[in-house]
Amino acid sequence: MNVHAPETRAFDPVSAQLDWLLDHIGQNRFLPQPPADSIFVGDGDFRAIGAEFLRHFVTLGGLRRSHRVLDVGSGIGRMAVPLTQFLHPERGSYEGFDPVLDGVAWCATTITPAYPKFRFQKLDIAHALYNPGGVVAGTDLVLPYGDANFDFAIMVSVATHLPADELAAYIREIARVLGPNGKLFLTAFVLDEVARAGDGRDARLGFVRDGEGPCWFANAQAPLAAVGFDDGFIDGLLREAGFDIGLKSLGHWRGIPADHYQDIFVARKRGGRS
Repeated sequence: MNVHAPETRAFDPVSAQLDWLLDHIGQNRFLPQPPADSIFVGDGDFRAIGAEFLRHFVTLGGLRRSHRVLDVGSGIGRMAVPLTQFLHPERGSYEGFDPVLDGVAWCATTITPAYPKFRFQKLDIAHALYNPGGVVAGTDLVLPYGDANFDFAIMVSVATHLPADELAAYIREIARVLGPNGKLFLTAFVLDEVARAGDGRDARLGFVRDGEGPCWFANAQAPLAAVGFDDGFIDGLLREAGFDIGLKSLGHWRGIPADHYQDIFVARKRGGRS
């Protein structure tokens, strides 16, 4: 009889360190946390969701501690708070912007005093749901940052609230402010064949195509509450803006096994060494 020793995995110190950090984020009661009744907090645990995305940024996106990070739609700091524990206090940096003043104000008064390399500002971008009185059309977006100013851009749950022409403008501007080889981490709802069939799909997301597409809306009364796109549309926008798509990972909102809810794109800006 052959007796085999139990299979063991080689110890990965980088993975172990990340696991420790994420556990620390979840348990550290001194980290900034917004009031539970904030409109920004939404469903789910604020810290747990932030920690989950930090893991994705590192393991899927290749985020490094020295990166200069841009957070598009920074809200009330769900992504920023865990990043305060990851980014290097001297070599790393963070800039976040949002069209809603309440979220920007909370982050600027709660996060920035303790972490001065984390900065937040309001951009008065018009949005039918979040900033209907905004003075800047989304299609005219010009980010207040210089060319090649960032290494890593985050766009989590932003494409899910934008019409197609505004999403294109955002991606073009992000490409401008990212340096060569800079990466964009973007989440979306992609209407592939499985998602269109609807078997096992999140019941809250009854997407209906808007005319000839590429947009799909889950709520006819508030179209920008949840926006999906034809499969291939976001891919095309990224390539046109000068990105190569390194990862396209479909999420479990459509009823398939996955370790993330929304669909994830990781795209690298062309122009530098691989």
